[in-house]
Amino acid sequence: MQSLCEALGEMGVWVRLHYVYPYPHVDDIIPLMAEGKILPYLDIPFQHASPKVLKAMKRPAHDSKTLDRIRKWREICPELTIRSTFIVGFPGETEEDFQYLLDWLDEAQLDRVGAFKYSPVEGAKANELEGAVPEEIKEERLARFMEKQAKISAARLQAKIGQTIDVLIDEVDEEGAIGRSKADAPEIDGMVYLNDETGLVPGEIVQAVVEHADEHDLWARLV
Repeated sequence: MQSLCEALGEMGVWVRLHYVYPYPHVDDIIPLMAEGKILPYLDIPFQHASPKVLKAMKRPAHDSKTLDRIRKWREICPELTIRSTFIVGFPGETEEDFQYLLDWLDEAQLDRVGAFKYSPVEGAKANELEGAVPEEIKEERLARFMEKQAKISAARLQAKIGQTIDVLIDEVDEEGAIGRSKADAPEIDGMVYLNDETGLVPGEIVQAVVEHADEHDLWARLV
């Protein structure tokens, strides 16, 4: 993976890594991100944090090691953006397991997070597990999860206010330009709004100072 990422970095394009599982080889590419060879962005489907639920999902119960690894990654590359997805209401998930996940989110401080309720898939082994979670509890846990993450995401974006960032312009209309920073993957992450900047061109990369943020998007002005 390291040699492939180095080759991609030499192409001079914005390269993001998606759907990466946190095996040790990921450690090898973090320095490439710190050096600017590929974008400081990782999309890792953690799915849960409770060791018991991870075991039921047949994924390694690696929650504490993952937190340590995230801390190490950010020490090497402070600009690193981490996106992930999680499942709530997996068969056998207790309130204790769910609270474990919420506490883990507080520790991990992930930048971008999506979540969905578990639903049976035809032929899936998980259908045979005991402890099906009632639909109303799934809904309630999903709402609590997203409320928790919205606060984390908002705080992390607020911390960008005053920073100068690169913005790749996607579209321009009579109100201004809309683009994405290195932390924003197309269609799934937030946007950067440059109000009144009607003279820019899609595909152009500009520098801008962040002036405002919410839990999803940034507003900035050209340097």
